[in-house]
Amino acid sequence: MTYATQSDLVDRFGDTELIQRTNRAGGNTIDTVVLGRALADADAEIDGYLAARYQLPITTPPALLVRLAADIARYHLYDDGVPETVSQRYTDAVALLKRLATGEVQLVGAASVVVAPNTGEIPVMARTRQRQFGPDQLAGY
Repeated sequence: MTYATQSDLVDRFGDTELIQRTNRAGGNTIDTVVLGRALADADAEIDGYLAARYQLPITTPPALLVRLAADIARYHLYDDGVPETVSQRYTDAVALLKRLATGEVQLVGAASVVVAPNTGEIPVMARTRQRQFGPDQLAGY
């Protein structure tokens, strides 16, 4: 399951841009293979940030994830000469993903993974010998 779909990208950015970015043969249709690869790349990038804090996969993505996935996929469709607007939206998406990963921003509707607080302390384990004197041995004293 992808966070954003072809339809989400068409709604946000229009057919014309997606045809130009995906159909490298100069046709007038969206190349679904190229678009699918960009969407998969966006999903993988998002999952990389969210894996430590949320249970994956998120089967019903909140609107926020759909928007982030669309912006990231759009960025990945540009091989070179990325327009400033597209680049800035990608940068903003990554910054928000980092805030989601740290817990500064919460992803409403997604199940969280239990995260142990990082106290900076190193856990210590100790091993002891079996008791030499227990209640049975000391009963008569």
